[in-house]
Amino acid sequence: RKDHRMKRISPQEAKALIDDGWLYLDVRTEPEFEQVHAAGSYNVPLLHAGEQGMVPNPRFREEVLAAVPRDAKVIIGCQSGGRSARAAELLADGVFAEIADQRAGGGGARDAFGRVTEPGWVALNLPVGSGRPAGRCYADLAKAGGGNG
Repeated sequence: RKDHRMKRISPQEAKALIDDGWLYLDVRTEPEFEQVHAAGSYNVPLLHAGEQGMVPNPRFREEVLAAVPRDAKVIIGCQSGGRSARAAELLADGVFAEIADQRAGGGGARDAFGRVTEPGWVALNLPVGSGRPAGRCYADLAKAGGGNG
């Protein structure tokens, strides 16, 4: 039986794994992803921005399973590390070859006072993209998964 303990990694470690063939799954909202994201990443939001604030994406797991090959090694990232940790838990049942949660996200981990405790992907000047990359943006992935996104 595979060991499903969650690996938590730094942005620099995530970049090295991407260079080694891992896939980066960004679980932030569509507008956040379109503004800036790790280069080459895929977007399936864990939460959607609704009129009442953030609401869970009820199809998150099935959309990820439709978008990401089962034999993939997957890094999950978000803005500061909170959503990615929750998303990783939802996907940590051995469906994918390996899974890792990237600490500090794109914007950095912060303490209770809003001070950065670990710089994120963007502050470390790691490669970024923006907009809606074909085949990797949520609109395309949700379509592929039969969603209405």
